[in-house]
Amino acid sequence: MPYDAIILGAGAAGLMAAISAGRRGRRVLVLDHAPEAGRKILISGGGRCNFTNQHCAPDRFLSGNPHFARSALARYTQHDFIALVRRHGIAYHEKTLGQLFCDGSARAVVAMLLAECAAAGVELRLGQRITGVEKPHGFRISTEQGEVTAPALVLATGGLSIPKMGATGLAHDIAGRFGVPLVPPRPGLVPLTFQGAPLELMRPLSGVALPAIARCGKRAFPEALLFTHRGLSGPAILQISSYWREGEPIALDLLPKIDAPTLLRERKRARPKAEPKTVLGELLPSRLAATLAEAHLPAKPMAELPDRALDGLAALLKRWELLPAGTEGYAKAEVTLGGIDTAALSSQSMEAKSVPGLFVVGEAVDVTGWLGGYNFQWAWSSGWVAGEAV
Repeated sequence: MPYDAIILGAGAAGLMAAISAGRRGRRVLVLDHAPEAGRKILISGGGRCNFTNQHCAPDRFLSGNPHFARSALARYTQHDFIALVRRHGIAYHEKTLGQLFCDGSARAVVAMLLAECAAAGVELRLGQRITGVEKPHGFRISTEQGEVTAPALVLATGGLSIPKMGATGLAHDIAGRFGVPLVPPRPGLVPLTFQGAPLELMRPLSGVALPAIARCGKRAFPEALLFTHRGLSGPAILQISSYWREGEPIALDLLPKIDAPTLLRERKRARPKAEPKTVLGELLPSRLAATLAEAHLPAKPMAELPDRALDGLAALLKRWELLPAGTEGYAKAEVTLGGIDTAALSSQSMEAKSVPGLFVVGEAVDVTGWLGGYNFQWAWSSGWVAGEAV
């Protein structure tokens, strides 16, 4: 059977591209090496799928070209996807900061996408390992089960994050064979690791969480912070990790919206006999309070501590500068930063400018969203516009 378009990847972007193209009457084939569709969808959001964000906007995406995502995000918006979810009767809720999750299982979202594919006449073949891609005239895709051809090929195989789910660099490799340039990929939305004295302090605090503001350069994210046995994680750290580069420090505000110097001096007057760790325990988790008090204050009652010592601790609490050693890599990264250079693609269609008929969508492209449903929205939007063009 001849096809109008072949889509490599049965994830969020690939299935959306298939739906969009199939609705237009295109004969679409989706190939994936995995045994089931939407595997990353199924594990996302703790199994409830944070499928989009109410506040989706272009300034919440990282890219070598910060304007590239505007067209796709405007043509297929978060409101369009929410309407699709509602049509399928999937109950959902807003958790925080505009993040939308299914009330039930993420399987409802995958089932919705597969139902839309079926209604659009899309053919889906799973367990198909790609062994070759050529372009004699159209595109010829070789698998262990045979060859298929089409004038259009959509690369929707994602990035390198979470390799245990089957992530590969296939889209990057195929695009590279056709001369489409690549922005060097790196892990994004990933925990940060530390060495030496900072790690020795953090390791006993593993599991301690608190509200904080993580900063790197001009970026700041006020969300939860989590200590781990290798360093730092939690939403605030995952967010700032996408902006962090090796050799740069990060800064943590452990007491957002609190005037720490004034508060500590007031506590000294109000509770002169209290131990510093007890006073800090009113502001921070007890283990963290004890650790910081022991490391930065003499073992004396509050009344015997000089104001300069309290001011020094207050400065640390408001701006604790740390130098990460690295990240936990693709194994723990939620996304891949970098990817197919947007300068090589049309923002209107996601088609490669130098290779007619070749489209790249989703995580494989150098467009990466913030934590909280933004990357799914990029998958829906970029997949949709590609499907409208094939």
